[in-house]
Amino acid sequence: MLNYVCTCCGKRTPTDTRAPKCECGGLFELDFTPPRWEPSRIDRSEWSIFRYRDFMAVDGDVWRSVSLGEGMTPTVELWPGVFVKVDYTMPTLSFKDRGAATLVAHMKAIGVKQCVQDSSGNAGNSVAAYCARAGIGCEIYVPEGTSPKKIAMIKAHGAGVNVIPGSRDHCADVCRERVAKEGVYYANHVVNPFFYEGMKTYIYEAFEQLGRIPEHVILPLGNGTLFIGAVKALEHLFASGAITKFPKIIALQSEHCDPLYEARRQGLSDPAEVDVKPTIAEGIAIGKPLRGRELLEMMRRHDITVVTAPEDKILASRARVAREGYYIEHTTAANFAAWDHYCELYGPATDVLITLCGAGIKSDH
Repeated sequence: MLNYVCTCCGKRTPTDTRAPKCECGGLFELDFTPPRWEPSRIDRSEWSIFRYRDFMAVDGDVWRSVSLGEGMTPTVELWPGVFVKVDYTMPTLSFKDRGAATLVAHMKAIGVKQCVQDSSGNAGNSVAAYCARAGIGCEIYVPEGTSPKKIAMIKAHGAGVNVIPGSRDHCADVCRERVAKEGVYYANHVVNPFFYEGMKTYIYEAFEQLGRIPEHVILPLGNGTLFIGAVKALEHLFASGAITKFPKIIALQSEHCDPLYEARRQGLSDPAEVDVKPTIAEGIAIGKPLRGRELLEMMRRHDITVVTAPEDKILASRARVAREGYYIEHTTAANFAAWDHYCELYGPATDVLITLCGAGIKSDH
């Protein structure tokens, strides 16, 4: 069995623990180093993210009874030099299915019967769906203002839904308080490292499909689940010699909720305290990212640029992409608004990979 390693004190804990974090309060990382990237290790007979399982921390073959066929999403050249990965073409219509598949497979492997999770919508829907598949009871906490269609999908999977007044960060606090009091398993996409194992496959797939990684990679940044998974996968490919140059990563935040942008601007080691305002990019409206220090360390290590998505440009970006045939949710549209803003700030650029992380039908409210 694998171990977790505490990011604060370094203590090792077996991964069958029900505790969400170390006794000292530090967050867990997996004690796992993937083998050298070799295309021959891809299971080309498996049409899901688990074709890359040789490079992922997974518990045996339990994933076979949990997978919903997530992953293997198209990578398309939308405009010259602008590649999009259509990650909303997944079972629950969002990229979070990558991480939910690996997290819930781990939960089933260690015998979890009941769990709770907090989410702005997409991750909660993904965890609810995979828990339904795995036969695990599930309750999701969402903040008020969450898309009614996302809530309806969560309920349809048989999960309980608790709508919490206030901000996304307050919603998380309420859920974590229950975890602390009752000891129920915390199936959180930020806290549990197994979620990131699935998120790594975003990069593995793009690399397999294109035969390379574009010069620029745009990554939305709220709690940073895709960001962390993507950086880990890129580091793996680079260390293996599969890519010889690290791409320029542009991380984006909402201009109404930008603690990591401000931290980078001010040279801080922890997320900045910011005044969080309402934003239609609900998926990245995280004022206090739990892994903020880890995210900022990755940014320093790879000289990652953080830009904000202008709020008044998001709907226009959404409409422009829809005219090309892709109906995306508001948070996804923020990727394009941020890319345009990056080009305004740093000059015209091309050869970029952008995620279409959520379907528009989920955020029409």
